[in-house]
Amino acid sequence: MNAKILKTAILIWLLFCLCLQSNASLALPLVERTVLPNRLVLLVCEDHSLPFVTIQLLIPSGSNRDPSGEEGLSYLTAKGLLLGTLKRNATAINEELDFIGASLHSSSGRDYATLNIRVLKKDLEKGLDLFMEVLTQPTFPEEEVKREVEKTLAAIQSAEDDPGEVAEKAFQKALFLRSPYAHPVEGTRESLPRIKRNAVLQFFKTYYHPSNSIFTIVGDITLDEVKKILLPTLISWPTVEIPKRPFQSTFAKGPETVKINRNITQANMILGHQGVSRENPDYYALTVMNYILGGGGFSSRLVEEIRVKRGLAYSVGSFFDVGKYPGSFQIFLQTKNESAREAITLSLQEMERIQKELVLDKDLERTKRYLIGSFPIRLDTQGKLANFFTQVEYYGLGLDYPKKYPTLINSITREDVLRVAQKYLHPKNTILVIVANLKEAGME
Repeated sequence: MNAKILKTAILIWLLFCLCLQSNASLALPLVERTVLPNRLVLLVCEDHSLPFVTIQLLIPSGSNRDPSGEEGLSYLTAKGLLLGTLKRNATAINEELDFIGASLHSSSGRDYATLNIRVLKKDLEKGLDLFMEVLTQPTFPEEEVKREVEKTLAAIQSAEDDPGEVAEKAFQKALFLRSPYAHPVEGTRESLPRIKRNAVLQFFKTYYHPSNSIFTIVGDITLDEVKKILLPTLISWPTVEIPKRPFQSTFAKGPETVKINRNITQANMILGHQGVSRENPDYYALTVMNYILGGGGFSSRLVEEIRVKRGLAYSVGSFFDVGKYPGSFQIFLQTKNESAREAITLSLQEMERIQKELVLDKDLERTKRYLIGSFPIRLDTQGKLANFFTQVEYYGLGLDYPKKYPTLINSITREDVLRVAQKYLHPKNTILVIVANLKEAGME
C-alpha cells in the first residue's frame, strides 16, 4: 500500500473509531470453506442485505517475488490483467463493465496480488465470465504494457514532490538492505524501463494458478448457486506447481540517519527499525502496546506529548507494518523544521518510557475497549468482509477468528505490554530519515 495513504488511513480510521460504542455488537457471518481439487481455497459468505456479489482472489505473487533488476514486475503483471485478453481489448473490457454496472480492479502488494469484482446479482454470470477471462486469458499487449510503464514512471516522478513519500521510500531502502521488501511495489525509475512484455507474460505463467490461491465470494448468493454457477468454472482452472522461493532478508542495524535536503517548511521524518510478521505470536500484545504508544490517535502518548502538550507536530503516530515476513516499526512525524530535533528526542523518550514502566490499568482497559469495540467496522460492507476473510485464510487465523479476537485482546496484561516493548522496541538503534530544510532543522 502507498505509504502516505497507509498513514493517513490509520489516523482517519482511529479518529473515526474512537466515536464507536465500546460495546458494539458483532454479527458473525457464516463462512463455508472448501479446498477444490486444483488446490484453490474457496470461501463463501452469504450476505443478502444488498443485491450485489463481491469476489476477491488472492494470488501469492507479490513484489517479494520480483527478480533482481526487474523490480515492479509483479505490479505490472497485476495491472496488465486488465489491458486486454484473447477476446477483448482494454476498451472492450471497460465497456462491458460499464454495461453491467460492475467494478473490476487488480493490484499487487509485497506478498500477494489481488483481483476484485463487484457486480449486481442479476449480472453475476457475465461478471464471472469477465473475471475469469482477464484472469486466465490476458495477452499483455506490448503497447499497453509500455503505456503502463510510462504511467507508473510518471507517478513515481510525481511522488518525488511528496516529502512523506520520499521519506518512506528512503526508510524502506535503508532498513531492508537486500530484502525482497526493500524496493517499492511499483518498482523504480531504474528498473521499470528494463521490464518487457515477455517478462510480464512469463511472471504470469509462473505464478497465476489456483494452487495456494484464495477465492472469496461475499454477497447475495447461496451455496447452491455457488455450486451451480461458479464451481464448474473454478474447478476447470488448471493447476500448476508454483516454484518455491526462499525469503531472505537482511535488516540494517542502527543508529543511522538519512538526510534529504528539500526547500520545505515542514520536516517529514520516519524513525524506526525492524518489525515483526503478522504470524508473530506477540502480535496482539504489540497491537495493544502500539495503540498506547502511538497508534491510538489522540489517546496515544506520542500525540499527547508531542502535539497536544507542546504543539510541535502536525501529525505523529506509530505502527507495525506487518506482512507475511517481518516488516518494520515506524514512528512518523511532521513538524516545523525548527522543531525537528525536539520532536525526535521526545519520540525516543516515549519509546524508552513504555519500556521502563508498566502502563496504567485505565490506559490498558481503554485500549482493549477500543480495539474490541471497533472490530465490527472491519465487517460492515461486502468489500470489507471479502478482504477480511481472505486475510484470515491467508494468515491461517481460522474462520472463528471474529469470535476469538476479543479473548485474544482481553488476555493481554500490563506485564505483556512491558515485555513486548522491551523485546521489540529499540530506541538506541533506530534508523532516522528526515526530509527537510536541513539548515533550518539544524541537521546539516
